[in-house]
Amino acid sequence: MKDLLLKLVDSFYKNNVDYLIIGKGAAILYGYPGTTQDIDIFPKKTKENCLNLVNALKEIGFIMDEKLEKAILQGKDFIQIRGGPIPLDIVFAPDGIESYEDAKKRMKMIEGKFPCASIDDVILSKKASGRQRDKEELPRLESFRDELKKRGLV
Repeated sequence: MKDLLLKLVDSFYKNNVDYLIIGKGAAILYGYPGTTQDIDIFPKKTKENCLNLVNALKEIGFIMDEKLEKAILQGKDFIQIRGGPIPLDIVFAPDGIESYEDAKKRMKMIEGKFPCASIDDVILSKKASGRQRDKEELPRLESFRDELKKRGLV
């Protein structure tokens, strides 16, 4: 999955996409011991950024029909894409995160390449979602965050 994520991140960089990796994928990049079936991204919701996102996704082989492209360009709250090299969820309005600008101020660049939401924002979003699987994951994520803080890594 990391090779595919690198391909995605490289295309985003090349196309000037302003975004954060959120969800469990972000936690895993921090070192959380888990797996995920997809990558969740939180892009900045501007016309130019949405167009850059569409171009970046097309460039690496995402199948982009008119309906999907329109949803991205309009900044629809949640878009799930399975027609591409990596399962991707585009979340323009993640639960528990008030604004892109605020989340970006708290983000951490992992390995110099992966712009991740702060581990606190990942946890806040999981709490706010109310999904059972997220509720079950929260104690482990919170312990992981506490360990990162103890080590001075966040």
